Amino acid sequence: MSSEGAQQDGTGGAAAGERTVRVVLVDDHRMFRTGVQAEIGETGRTGVEVVGEAADVDQAVTVITATRPEVVLLDVHLPGGGGVEVLRRSAAMMADTERPVRFLALSVSDAAEDVIGVIRGGARGYVTKTITGTDLVNAVFRVSDGDAVFSPRLAGFVLDAFASTDAPPIDEDLDRLTQREREVLRLIARGYAYKEIAKQLFISVKTVESHVSAVLRKLQLSNRHELTRWAAARRLV
Repeated sequence: MSSEGAQQDGTGGAAAGERTVRVVLVDDHRMFRTGVQAEIGETGRTGVEVVGEAADVDQAVTVITATRPEVVLLDVHLPGGGGVEVLRRSAAMMADTERPVRFLALSVSDAAEDVIGVIRGGARGYVTKTITGTDLVNAVFRVSDGDAVFSPRLAGFVLDAFASTDAPPIDEDLDRLTQREREVLRLIARGYAYKEIAKQLFISVKTVESHVSAVLRKLQLSNRHELTRWAAARRLV
């Protein structure tokens, strides 16, 4: 993200003069959280006040419940079940008519299934981590006002999924899986070994085996070869 763009643009400062938007950052990479905090968290300039941070699902739910921010910047891939699990456990706060907590996904992923997953879960928008600081501040304010915000290319995924008459908007089989199970499924389908998956997701090999067993059971498949064909048919590979 570009701090230069944020400093030159006056939108954040104007918004700050009217009100402050309280934000929680949820991302499992501490250095990225630090960068976002430096980029948008200078409240006098941007109007954004970072009131909490979290690195996994449990921490996120705890911090969000304790601080009740206007907006949560939520990474899609998190230890403990992913961003979709945070949304599921925050449903009551999102539905609060007096003080709604709104979610904006901020992720490196631009995969259609990730975008659709968090939007189905209740997020108000989805932007990628290539966004500038200026645009992220503007997105935070828009989401706090109830608007939907998407990076331009990603908006097409949402329109295709919810407006197309060529395919059902919901894949019931895929929706049975948790976010972490989807991550493991995708890597298995790409040919990764259990040890490679464990290293990439920062989990144990035993945990990978447990996730694979759960995926096979939920999808009523017998082995990883059937799983690969299943994933390829849904363009998840």
